[in-house]
Amino acid sequence: MKSSALTWNASWRSAEYAGRAVERAQLAAVPARSGSDAAGLIQRARGGDREAFRGLYERHARMVHGVLLSMVPPQEADDLAQEVFLAAWRGLDTLREEERVGGWLGGIARNLGRRFHSRGVRAPKPLPSALSDPRPEAGDGSEVLAVLRRLPDAYRETLAMRLVEGMTGPEIAEATGMTHGSVRVNLSRGMKLLREELASEGWT
Repeated sequence: MKSSALTWNASWRSAEYAGRAVERAQLAAVPARSGSDAAGLIQRARGGDREAFRGLYERHARMVHGVLLSMVPPQEADDLAQEVFLAAWRGLDTLREEERVGGWLGGIARNLGRRFHSRGVRAPKPLPSALSDPRPEAGDGSEVLAVLRRLPDAYRETLAMRLVEGMTGPEIAEATGMTHGSVRVNLSRGMKLLREELASEGWT
């Protein structure tokens, strides 16, 4: 029987993935910015200021990665996150409401996540049993993530931000533009559904 389904940490990440995760974790120490400050960053970034755009990245990187991680395998989420911010840099002039930059970035992430699945990438053929990798150890979060991806979009995204990216409720609200109440509801209902799904898979 599987156990400790909701207490896993970063041990399931590959070495390369973990290195990038450290950078995202460090973003938690970046002070929160006001909406007017974000608008100033956007205006400067539109003028070609890369440091200003870096400020936007620092504010929203974990949110974007959480959205992607709720849709695609971990090894794909890092590359797609870079594509999100590249697309955002090129498309800043299309952002009409600067205070909704979080939702705008989340939309780009979802579109890229859907596009990834629409590519119809063929899964690699399994290796012979003698050569295949062992099953993940207990506490390996890859299986839990697979279960999480079966949840409704709103729940799986907020749960990925909270459980994997380590964001607090207020940080999720700040990055996404959601109300604090909506974040609390999504986390509460999402956790309930996740526990039910994991129980059905044999987790305790």
